[in-house]
Amino acid sequence: MKSALRILPLLAALTLGAATAAPLRWAAQNDILTLDPHSQDHNTSNAIGTHIYEGLTRLGKNYRPEPSLATQWTYVSPTQVRFELRKGVKFHDGSPFTADDVVFSFGRITQPQGTKQTYVSGIKEVKKIDDDTVDLILEAPTPMLLQNIISWPIMSRAWATKNNATNTQDYKAKEENFAARNANGTGPYKLVSWQPDQAVKMVANKDWWDKNPGNITELTYLPIKSPPTRVAALLSGDVDLVTDLPPQDFFKLKAEGKVKLLEGAEIRTIFFVMDQGSEELRESSVKGKNPFKDKRVREAMNLALDREAIKRSIMRGLSVPGALMIPPGVNGYDAALDAPPKPDLEKARKLLAEAGYPQGFELPLHCPNNRYVNDEQVCQAAVSMWAKIGVKLRLISAPFSTHSQTFQRGESPFFMLGWGVSTYDALYGMQAWGHTRTTGADGNFNFGKVSDATLDELIQKIKFEPDVPKRNALIKEAILRIRDEALFIPVHHQIRPWAMKPGVDTMHRSNDYFEARYTTIK
Repeated sequence: MKSALRILPLLAALTLGAATAAPLRWAAQNDILTLDPHSQDHNTSNAIGTHIYEGLTRLGKNYRPEPSLATQWTYVSPTQVRFELRKGVKFHDGSPFTADDVVFSFGRITQPQGTKQTYVSGIKEVKKIDDDTVDLILEAPTPMLLQNIISWPIMSRAWATKNNATNTQDYKAKEENFAARNANGTGPYKLVSWQPDQAVKMVANKDWWDKNPGNITELTYLPIKSPPTRVAALLSGDVDLVTDLPPQDFFKLKAEGKVKLLEGAEIRTIFFVMDQGSEELRESSVKGKNPFKDKRVREAMNLALDREAIKRSIMRGLSVPGALMIPPGVNGYDAALDAPPKPDLEKARKLLAEAGYPQGFELPLHCPNNRYVNDEQVCQAAVSMWAKIGVKLRLISAPFSTHSQTFQRGESPFFMLGWGVSTYDALYGMQAWGHTRTTGADGNFNFGKVSDATLDELIQKIKFEPDVPKRNALIKEAILRIRDEALFIPVHHQIRPWAMKPGVDTMHRSNDYFEARYTTIK
């Protein structure tokens, strides 16, 4: 902690001068994975990236898309959308933003080594009309187009070419490129430096095209893994804001009243992923076959998990036990369908025996220890619960940076993941982790190798159905298919209170994206 805090001061001269500088120090538990805007669909990396890079549209205060690098759009036809680009915008290096950068960024984000293709799903081609105009040519009418492209960062073609970063970083292969450690966007903040596991420093972009309603001129993000250290840093004044307040501290701090709390749910579901595609699970006691291919095994795993006990003893009441893979607050969510099964160890053991595993089996469980709320503790509890039905798990905990690389390389037969729904629509998650993996957006985060023809067909229909009631009916059918086939093991939907010094004024965001532009500090 001390090493991180030593480097907090920024040079105010870089912004508006010492007299008016308003620095803010923001802490949470995990570091970013990369600065490459097209490489990793990772919430913390995206939250930092949102300060630096922008899309054609952006998320407004009401969570609806609004103009950003595009000022307006017109449907030339149901499959051709013309975007008028904002004139006079400059990248942080002073170079102009043009249509060439949009075309380049489309080609870059669609490269298969990245995990963000979902955000340009349905776009077949981006055509330059002139320097200030592009046409998005769609495969078919795409209802989620404007929401999706909020998270499609636009990158400078000239900067990427100059720095040999035209290809998206292959993070799972531990590849480094210039864009992974440096950044050049058009957004409200410029990158000053990133020292992994210590700090990300940014400074306000005085030449930003929009007016910054906040007064944060210097922003420092501090990854502080230890919950007690993070809270102590807030109470001592070493940090100004914590966006992942540990549940065990929430009620105490609320009673004491020394810090300001913003309460709110996060649109994120925590779940376990089973490798359902490999013929044999890595490091498993079962040889020659894969237990997770059998629905009865997956059902047994679901029935053995006591979600209420996890809520009570680990989450201190700050979670919503769930049966669905999409959280409240997202289009398609239905509370009536989200009642998790009550633990039934007898039935779970019977299902395992029927599947041919009366004594259970053994395999590793991979879990992050610095990403989600009490993630390692949830995994430890789940290991104990599954042991009661004979499924013996060897817990392998690691920082999310390592954890993510491991499961993306296909080396995790069973692992924890959390999924936030940045588009506020159920399709985003289902398409990424539920569709059979392809070389494009479909299944781009399907590292459990799930492949269900019925679900694939539903997802394809949802992608392009323009009629809202029909589309929502298809979403319901798809989420029930995921639930009833036990394709995943959902645990709960996160509740994510933020804590800050009394002088900080900001907006709680259910996507867990702190935004400095909505923030003032006294």
